[in-house]
Amino acid sequence: MAETPAVVLDDVTVRVPRRTAPILRNVDLQVAPGEQVLVLGASGSGKSSVLRVISGVVPHAVTADLTGEVQVAGRPVARVPVVELSRHVGVLPQDPSAAVCLPDVEQELALPLENRAVPPHEIEPAVVEALDTVGAAHLRERTTSRLSGGESQRVALAAALLGRPEGLLLDEPTSMLAPAGVAEVRRAVSQAVDRHRPSVILVEHRLDDLAGARGVTGLPPRAVVMDGATVVADGPTEQVLREHAAALHDAGSWLPLEAELYALTGAPGGLAAPENVAFLEGLTTQDGARPPDRSPSPGPPVLAARGVAVARPAGRRVAPVLEGVDLELHAGEVVALLGPNGVGKTSLLLTLAGLLRPAHGVVEGGRPGMVFQNAEHQFVAHTVREEIAHGLPAPAQERVLQALAAHRLEHLADQNPFRLSGGEQRRVSLVAMLAHDRPCLLADEPTLGLDRRDTLATIDALRAAADQGGAVLLATHDLRTALTVADRAVVLARGGVVADGPVERVLADQGVLAEA
Repeated sequence: MAETPAVVLDDVTVRVPRRTAPILRNVDLQVAPGEQVLVLGASGSGKSSVLRVISGVVPHAVTADLTGEVQVAGRPVARVPVVELSRHVGVLPQDPSAAVCLPDVEQELALPLENRAVPPHEIEPAVVEALDTVGAAHLRERTTSRLSGGESQRVALAAALLGRPEGLLLDEPTSMLAPAGVAEVRRAVSQAVDRHRPSVILVEHRLDDLAGARGVTGLPPRAVVMDGATVVADGPTEQVLREHAAALHDAGSWLPLEAELYALTGAPGGLAAPENVAFLEGLTTQDGARPPDRSPSPGPPVLAARGVAVARPAGRRVAPVLEGVDLELHAGEVVALLGPNGVGKTSLLLTLAGLLRPAHGVVEGGRPGMVFQNAEHQFVAHTVREEIAHGLPAPAQERVLQALAAHRLEHLADQNPFRLSGGEQRRVSLVAMLAHDRPCLLADEPTLGLDRRDTLATIDALRAAADQGGAVLLATHDLRTALTVADRAVVLARGGVVADGPVERVLADQGVLAEA
C-alpha cells in the first residue's frame, strides 16, 4: 500500500499584487515521507515560491491570491494556523537571520521546544545534538546578532531539524558556507532522513559542492525543474539532468560539472570522457578564449588599511576579530577576500566602509560603496526604480534607465524590492550601488544565491567597474568566481591576513587553502 504523501501541491497558482504574471502557475507536486527532492531552475522561475506556499508564508504572511490546494502532513496549509504548521514544517530560509528571535544561540534553539512543552530536562540534550549534527557545537554560547552569514545558516539548519518535522524546506542551505561547511549540511540532512524520515525539498545552486565526491549520484535522487513559474520536468535526478541539461544551461541555471559538460558537448561521463577533456583543452587554445592580462600595472591606491584591528561588539565588551591588517586596494583591480565562516570578512568590509570603527589603525581613502550580504538591509525605497535612483541627482535619471536595461530589471522597475526573489534582490542591491560614482566598491558575497546567468552578469559588472578606474573588493566563498574575476586574492585566517597575491598563485597554494 502506497504511503500518504507528506507534502501535496494540487494545481497551485499564486498571484501577487502589481505583477501581471503569476509567481506560480498550475503547480502539481507530491513528496513522500523520507523522499528528497532537488528543485532546479533559473532565478525567478518560482523555486522559492514553492517553498513559501508549503511553509504557509503564502498566503498567511504575504498578500497573495492562492488557488488550488496545498497540504502538509494531511493538513490544508491555507486553513491551518501558522503555529500549527510550525509543528510539521522545518524551514531554512534564504536569509536565515530574518528568522532569529532571541539574543543567544542556545535560547534560539530552545524556544521551539519550549513552545511544544518539551520537558525541560530534554531540551538541553536536544539543542546540543542539533548543533553537533550541523557542525556548530562551538556556536552554542554565541550571540545571534554577532554570527556571520554562514554561522547563521548552520544555526538555522539546526533549528529546522530540532522539531523533527514531517517536511523540511531548505532554500539555498549552503549559499553562505565555506566549502568545508557544505559537507556538514549534506551529512545533517542525510542523518535527519535516516532517523525521522522527513520529506526534504531543497533549492540549491552550489550543486557540485553539495554532491561532493560522488558527483551527480550524490544529489537528492529526485529533481523537479521550474520554468516560467510552473513545473516542466519531474523525475530521477540523473535522468532529468540528462534530458534537460541543455535547456537548463540555456536558461542560465547552475548545473553539476558533469551535466554542464553534457549540455555543451553531448558527451556523458564528465571529465572521464575524452570528448569533454578535448573540449576544455580547446577552449584554452582558441583565440580570445584566455582572459585578458590581470592588471599588470594597477593604478594608485584608492583605499588602504594601515595596521587595522577589526572588532565586533559582544555584549558590553568588544571582541577582536582581526589584527594588524595592512591592505591596499588599487584603481583598476578586483580583489577577492577569502576565508572561512566567522573569520571576519564582513567585519573587515564594514570597517573599510566606515560602518565599524577600527579598534586600532586607520583606514585611508575616499568613501567606498558597500553592497551588503543581506541585500534587503540596503533597501530604502518602495520600488526598484526609486531604489536605484536614491541619492542621484535628477539629471542622472537616464543612468537609472540604462542600469535597469543593462541588468534585466526593467520588468521589475515598479516592484517593491522587498517582495523580490533573493536573486533579484541581490541584483538590485548591486545595481543601486554601481549607479553611484565611488572610487572603491566593497561587495559582500555579491553572487550569493544567483544562477549562472546572473553570476556571469555580476562578474562582468564588477570587472567593468574596475576597468573604468575603480577598485573592487569582494568577499566570497565561490573560488570559481574568484578565479574568474579577481586579479588578486587576500586570504584571512588565524586572526589576520595569511596570504595576499595574484589570485592564480594564492589558489594554487594548497597549504593556504587548507589553513583557510
